[in-house]
Amino acid sequence: MSKKRKQQEDLESPSGGLWARRTLSFLNERGWIIAVFLVALAAVRIVSTYTEMGITWDEPTHVASGLQYLANHVLLASEHPPLARMMAALAPYLSGVHPPPPHPVALDGVEIIYQGGHPARNLVLIRLGILPFFLLAALSVFLWAKRHFDNIVASIATALFTMLPAVLAHAGLATTDMALTGCLIAAFFSLLVWAEQPGLQPSVLLGLTTGLAVISKFTALGFFPVAAVSTLILYLAVERPSRTRLLMLARKRMPPFLLAVLVGAVVIWAAYLFSFDRIPAPQLFAAIGTALSHQSTGHVGYLLGDRSASGWWYYFPIVLAVKTPIGFLLLLILGTGVCWYNRSKLSYGIPLAFSLGILISAMTSHVNIGVRHILPMYAGFSIVAALGLAKLLRWAAAGKLWPGALAAAVILWIAASTTLQHPNYLAYFNEIAGEHPEQVLVDSDLDWGQDTVRLARRLRQLGVDHVSFETLNLNSENLERWPGLPPSGDIDLDKPLANWTVVSPSMLVLGLYQHDRKVQNREPWFGRITPVERVGALLLYYVPSGR
Repeated sequence: MSKKRKQQEDLESPSGGLWARRTLSFLNERGWIIAVFLVALAAVRIVSTYTEMGITWDEPTHVASGLQYLANHVLLASEHPPLARMMAALAPYLSGVHPPPPHPVALDGVEIIYQGGHPARNLVLIRLGILPFFLLAALSVFLWAKRHFDNIVASIATALFTMLPAVLAHAGLATTDMALTGCLIAAFFSLLVWAEQPGLQPSVLLGLTTGLAVISKFTALGFFPVAAVSTLILYLAVERPSRTRLLMLARKRMPPFLLAVLVGAVVIWAAYLFSFDRIPAPQLFAAIGTALSHQSTGHVGYLLGDRSASGWWYYFPIVLAVKTPIGFLLLLILGTGVCWYNRSKLSYGIPLAFSLGILISAMTSHVNIGVRHILPMYAGFSIVAALGLAKLLRWAAAGKLWPGALAAAVILWIAASTTLQHPNYLAYFNEIAGEHPEQVLVDSDLDWGQDTVRLARRLRQLGVDHVSFETLNLNSENLERWPGLPPSGDIDLDKPLANWTVVSPSMLVLGLYQHDRKVQNREPWFGRITPVERVGALLLYYVPSGR
């Protein structure tokens, strides 16, 4: 074989980089097709989880508040604004579901979900209201990456974002977290557009999206300014503008900035029904006060075997380390290196400034109860990780063997890790957490009440006619109606009852079993034996009669 012929064959083989060049060419010319397909695929995956996921702890409260808002124009006292709640309640309300008179909100929410004898259908309608926020988040990631980089990075970033288990999980639940994610990413992207072109339309868009972020979840009031200031500091470090130029830029942007503030204020006031009592939207400020009080007093959390009401400064970095696919983390590290190499270009540092701004803000919080609270930062990280993967593909296109193999391996690793977790993306942990993730995290990272559907199916397969099992917001009667659990009773932590017991790790370690709030001070009986099996995060124990 001639040397020339061998070189030609090497060029046409994967090791010669032909496949990488074709991939890059396709992504550059038609990457939006891949992005649209993967967003649509993710939406299908999300919707398919609706009837497979039981009612989680927070959903009844949110839907009850949303229905009171739509049906009676009542803003229930809460630390949460109305947007996500209203969207979750919109489809049930239009289908004829209406709230009972206001009293305990969690009870109202459970009864609403079971209203008409169609809890599975109602739950689908409730969760559908959150899907638009996922679509908004994915669109914002694509537009941001396309504007600052190219079609290749935009399509890869969107693909990575839509494959993250945490994103898929909380896009499928009727809570405030995906609403915040979609609106906050859109607001930050609008800020970037406005900073470059502070005209009428960008100012209105900035005001609109920022207002929506605020009425989606009040943590936007902390995340957005910190992310904006982080980006401003980055701009000052990279561009090093003179004082004269800064003053000129500030004067030019002040009128459109005031317009954006006005639009945002109107959006927020409208969400509070243009109420007025000495000040506009008094319930807004009362709710912000409640949220700030919650942040300062803390919330009982769990990390690596410890409980705390004040949290840990390192909680969210650990959460990211165990709740994010390792393949994604590898791309993120490589992408960070790409950003450092291109540190003289402002666009490369902005995604990191956004995500790290959110992380830094969250690390000061005393409420440490889940990756869902920092979900928006995956937008910036997805763009950075996409820069890393694009770099691997370009190296492979140049004829290097190992970057192409690594790129293929990482993509398959990420895809497999999320696909194998379907439909319970909520309980996803990467390989770092090991076989007992309940020793690392619980609550909305592992066991949030979502496994009751799978539990009912498994108990029917086992022929179980009675079980000891407790949840936070659902009683035995409701669980028998749907998803069809057998009759259940309270768990005795000191003495096992004959036959089957199902233990919720979250209920146990957080001390939420109603009849014993000091369970953490002693070991219950099931801590001394091995469970028969797991159903999702739930632990199944069997004790023969007479033992």
